Amino acid sequence: MRYHLGMNRYTYRAEWSPEQFEYVARCIELPWLSQWAPTMQQAMAAVEHAADQFIATREQDGEDVPTPLTERKYSGTFLVRTSPALHARLTVEAAEQNVSMNQWAVLKLADRLPTGLFDL
Repeated sequence: MRYHLGMNRYTYRAEWSPEQFEYVARCIELPWLSQWAPTMQQAMAAVEHAADQFIATREQDGEDVPTPLTERKYSGTFLVRTSPALHARLTVEAAEQNVSMNQWAVLKLADRLPTGLFDL
């Protein structure tokens, strides 16, 4: 994938670290890449700059760079492994709500549990 400096489309997150008394910002597509700074804006600017430098070097060396998460294609399907006890509990909950196991799992993952019979 070709990357265009100035058009950084990667995903970033920043959070306060009470242990370090600074913000840490991370590039989600490059999980090992993080930067610390006194303000969130400085941490985000620093990690974006570090990502730009890393990607420019990779491309200069003819190496691939990760596709931004927002540009990846998703099938809408993923497999979840769980314990037999949780599987049984979710099956009962889905039956109580009169929905399929798949629909129940989607509702729970989306944090949109029904409050009434017609909220499904």
